[in-house]
Amino acid sequence: MRALLDWLDDRTGIRELLHEALYERIPGHARWRYVWGSTLVFAFTVQLITGVFLWMSYSPSSQTAWESVYYIQNEMWGGWLLRGIHHFMAQAMIVLLALHLLQVVIDGAYRAPREVNFWLGLILMKIVLGLSLTGYLLPWDQKGYWATRVATNLMSLVPFVGTDIQRVVVGGADYGHHTLTRFFALHAGVLPGLLIFFLVLHIAIFRRHGIHAKDPKKGVETTFWPDQVLKDSVACLAVLLVVLFFVVRPALFGAQVGEHPGHLLGAELGAPADPANQYSAARPEWYFLFLFQFLKYFPGDKEIYGALVIPGLLMLGLALMPIVGRWKLGHRFNVLYILMLLLGAGALTGVAWYDDNMARFETNVPVLATDAKRKESQGYLEAVADAEQQTHRALELASAPSGIPPAGAVSLMRRDPMTEGPRLFARYCASCHSHTNPQGVGIKAPESSAPNLYGFASRQWIARVLDPAHVGGPEMFGNTKHKEGDMVTFVRDTLAKEDKAQVAKVVAALSAEAALPEQAAADKRDAAQITEGRELVAKLSCTDCHKYNDEGSLGTAPDLTDYGSEEWLTEFISNPAHERFYGDRNDRMPAFADGDEPTRHTIWAHDLRLLVMWLRGDWYRAEGK
Repeated sequence: MRALLDWLDDRTGIRELLHEALYERIPGHARWRYVWGSTLVFAFTVQLITGVFLWMSYSPSSQTAWESVYYIQNEMWGGWLLRGIHHFMAQAMIVLLALHLLQVVIDGAYRAPREVNFWLGLILMKIVLGLSLTGYLLPWDQKGYWATRVATNLMSLVPFVGTDIQRVVVGGADYGHHTLTRFFALHAGVLPGLLIFFLVLHIAIFRRHGIHAKDPKKGVETTFWPDQVLKDSVACLAVLLVVLFFVVRPALFGAQVGEHPGHLLGAELGAPADPANQYSAARPEWYFLFLFQFLKYFPGDKEIYGALVIPGLLMLGLALMPIVGRWKLGHRFNVLYILMLLLGAGALTGVAWYDDNMARFETNVPVLATDAKRKESQGYLEAVADAEQQTHRALELASAPSGIPPAGAVSLMRRDPMTEGPRLFARYCASCHSHTNPQGVGIKAPESSAPNLYGFASRQWIARVLDPAHVGGPEMFGNTKHKEGDMVTFVRDTLAKEDKAQVAKVVAALSAEAALPEQAAADKRDAAQITEGRELVAKLSCTDCHKYNDEGSLGTAPDLTDYGSEEWLTEFISNPAHERFYGDRNDRMPAFADGDEPTRHTIWAHDLRLLVMWLRGDWYRAEGK
């Protein structure tokens, strides 16, 4: 071994290099305050290693990015751990940068002859922030997509060339495949290359001038090895442990990981990016949140001051520190300046968080909020809850046996009744109908004037229709012209006198016509009761108005044959005034897809099918849900 080392040293001079690296002088002995630079190099090294392995499985296109990240997170062995370390180490770098900058300024390590090295450090800081910004988009999920749109829109504020810069970065007039590939090239190629280049310069100049020891020196001079190496190693280990804590935090706090650890552990992966579905809760990552909040104080045409002018002046103030700090008073000013900057950024971050979350607090807690701000906060929290629901649904669909189709994960969401149904209902139905559960949760019509369609055609829903106490109430026909109609009168005056057990059988029979997926087990179990109920439909005089199989006739009330089935509901929404349904007695419900000319339809056939399936609760459910 010694002969091999001698040979290697003869060819490379490695012993001298190691000696220079390990036996650098440390005036005043090794100290914990010197560890931040080393932890930053450690964090960047971890990012390089994990980034290369992520790159091996990542596919940078708008149709494959989310899918490949899903694969890394959920299918690749240890992928969630790899991605989690990369994600949280990137955030740790921001914290370490702030600590390193604070230590350098307080110790006066930016003063002559270290001015150039300080400026190199500021360049490195900007590159790290650029890496964080570009990496945010790469999963191609809703959160990253819409937050990046907000961030890149600021580029257009640059006078004269802002729009051109934005188009170059975005890769065109709109966000899409070219945006993703450019951000990936920046994140995995350009910025790491620049960071390595400037880091080498930074370290080389640092070695030229050595450590700046803050006076008074508390110990005798030593060398980098072993004392400072030990402290740096402990600090790096602590950083890694903190990062690992955040990677597995849900499991540590009792969350059930299950067979898909990637759904819970590691870095978050939201629903796939969908330009047609705006994410109202789009926010930058926490380390850019202060800037997001700062911009709120510069509305309209003043935004350029909050986005460019003032941040630019503050950065100029940092760059001038080596000049200002030549004098003792200037150094004190610099220390105060950096403290105020960090405290200000922290305060703005806190205000931003509070503004978004104030609606969580009880209304009797004193808060500095107007009703408008509280309403805005409520909207944000609802958007976050909706985004979380979409995230869970996207992961559930992607984990289904059929997997992700060639058209991409976003098509899963667009074809999913559970996802699209509420939007379609809000768009087409909620001006009259509500869809709220007994607790009042769901989609509320501004002024409900038609039956609440939650659980439509289920036993509970039909039981309310045949209940004298509910049939004429606001949840059913109370706000329609049928309020005093034959149906309400029949239920109150005639059906109310019938045997409740027989009415229950009719309810089961009519609901079974819908063949609702959630009721399949109950329908199978109650087959005998349903058969009796079918016979009772005519005996209880329902067919005096309604048609039901071979009994009754059309034209006076909705056909009860296949009531609530996909075909029945599709035809009903298409034209409720058809003789099979209300005919001339139709109240105000319009025909959404009447006739054979699709261009005249209010709703497309694809959307109508999704709406019908959602109303029927007919969508994919993972086993056990």
